[in-house]
Amino acid sequence: MKPNRFFNLSLTVLVLILSALTAFAQPGQMTQKERELADYIKGHYTKREVYIPMRDGVKLFTAIYEPKDTKHKYPIMFDRTCYSIAPYGPDKFKTLLGPDELFAREGYIFVYQDVRGRYMSEGEYEDVRPYIPNKTGKQIDETSDTYDTVDWLIKNVANNNGRVGVYGISYPGFYTSMAGIDSHPAVKAISPQAPVSDWFHGDDMHHNGALFLAQNFNFFAYFGQQRTTPTGTNDYVKPFPWGTPDGYKFYLQMGGLRNSGDLYEQKLRMRMKFWDQMMLHPNYDQFWKERNILPNLKNIRAAVMTVGGWYDDEDLFGALATYQSIERQNPGIYNVLVMGPWFHGGWARSDGEWLGTAYFGSKTGLYYREHFELPFFNHFLKDKGDIPEIKEVNVFDTGANVWRDVPNWSPTNSNDTAIYLQPGGKLSLVKPSPSRGAPYDEYVSDPMNPVPYTQKITLNYPRDFMTEDQRFAAARPDVLTYQTEPLTEDLTVAGNIKPELFISSSGTDSDFVVKLVDVFPDDYQYPETGNKLPNGDPERVRPPGDSAACVFKPGGYEMLLRGEPFPARFRNSFEKPVPLTPNTATKISFVMPGVVHTFKRGHRIMVQIQSTWFPLVARNPQKLMPNYKLGGNADFHKATERVYHSSANPSRIVLPVWKRLI
Repeated sequence: MKPNRFFNLSLTVLVLILSALTAFAQPGQMTQKERELADYIKGHYTKREVYIPMRDGVKLFTAIYEPKDTKHKYPIMFDRTCYSIAPYGPDKFKTLLGPDELFAREGYIFVYQDVRGRYMSEGEYEDVRPYIPNKTGKQIDETSDTYDTVDWLIKNVANNNGRVGVYGISYPGFYTSMAGIDSHPAVKAISPQAPVSDWFHGDDMHHNGALFLAQNFNFFAYFGQQRTTPTGTNDYVKPFPWGTPDGYKFYLQMGGLRNSGDLYEQKLRMRMKFWDQMMLHPNYDQFWKERNILPNLKNIRAAVMTVGGWYDDEDLFGALATYQSIERQNPGIYNVLVMGPWFHGGWARSDGEWLGTAYFGSKTGLYYREHFELPFFNHFLKDKGDIPEIKEVNVFDTGANVWRDVPNWSPTNSNDTAIYLQPGGKLSLVKPSPSRGAPYDEYVSDPMNPVPYTQKITLNYPRDFMTEDQRFAAARPDVLTYQTEPLTEDLTVAGNIKPELFISSSGTDSDFVVKLVDVFPDDYQYPETGNKLPNGDPERVRPPGDSAACVFKPGGYEMLLRGEPFPARFRNSFEKPVPLTPNTATKISFVMPGVVHTFKRGHRIMVQIQSTWFPLVARNPQKLMPNYKLGGNADFHKATERVYHSSANPSRIVLPVWKRLI
């Protein structure tokens, strides 16, 4: 039986809404502050639109907003995007300029560009266009398009001070990373934010090679539709006829992945080029290696501030991996990381105080914009102000609700500490001892009745699912749950999570999903939070006339901190999958993206293990196939999964414990 779930907007709808709000917001739809900012922009900036030629003759459509005050010279803030630089027309203005609401009044030249092949730009679009080292002649990639554009801007935009900053979130974060490679000398600062980096191991498309189905099928349902000629509208995009708001139902009815591309054709009368390509590459082959930007993050001279959210369900991996790759491959440059308690882009689009049921004690998004983002660009592009507050690693502790920096927190201060799975659903620091009982726990994984990843009715993913209460999952017989006793002191985990499981399956392949959960005490309540509580909370309405501060009581809340699938076939190599030997204990080890979280005294640490997480993750047929993406319904098989907790096969989760007082 499926649990009750609640309605949530799909990503397609959300993207269209966000685009509309950003580009076409009318006065009646805006807050007073937004209206004042829009009026300020119209009153203090001019706008022009130009086509800028690239080295191969293709011209890219670019909008330039310049301050009317020409007595000063200004740096350029540059955003390249595949999502449209609307509104189009020299008399139609954006209502927000730059990365956030603070930049327009600060005084910059703002430049927006449709990337090659998208919207008004010429050329052919390619998803995560591969980087070409040592380009010659008319060879192009995203680095060369950025270089050529910056060169034109410096020479043709009046009153620029010769410095350029590049920024972008998600896909534009990928273009920002590319802007740093072999960059134009004028590019002095870049900020890749939730940047796409590696679509096989951890960003967007796949996690450890497991396809993230719902968000990507939904995304390509509109993004994969290609225009025939340059256009400033979305008129060419056909709406996908879902037929239901229930993604769990929709993707069950879709069947095996081999039906997915055909479904686009049936519903939209077109095929999605990248989707079809992706279906032919189930392993980490040359196709994916060429699209992995991380090994190419070299020869970067600009200052870098990479930004990400601990609860970013798209590109958390990208933020952490981009910072680490730049740090390793560009010694000596200014390179910092900022990670906060945010959903995808939440640092720019929210105040960052709540995410679903999770409360973070302050407006972390606003704090980031005021204390990190604007000071960073002002310092490197204007020589304005010192930035001692920005440390190399700036991370928000999502349990203690405080910012930690290098003097107070560093990965080198974390000690890998194993917590072992025990009989009876327990977790302990002690390795299991010999026991007369069963040396394992088991469950039957049925691909036709998969474990849902959320209680909400959604065609995609709710942005707060990464903090969602996991009690609904713990109640299922195909989810194993292990937890510690209540902690006697606070315990802070800071770094990557490393499951090391001994498993077996009656099949020849299965996914194993590991989730790390913070279990709140049954009588827990948040501190007084004023008038603001998470939407839908049953205690959020107070009696008329009651002026007391609201108190939210999430007693027993099982707060998801991190979840990650791992296909057992990739336990030795992502390039050459191997089958499981049925019913034989086998070790699988992998790395989950990091957390910085304090488990408070009285809380418990919980680990959940399951083999489906649907429809977020496409179902594993539970038998090894040459290409599971070409499998149909007949290829799905039930499997009995075992997770061992014996002295001979001690499954454990290795946590980087920074402060351990238990």
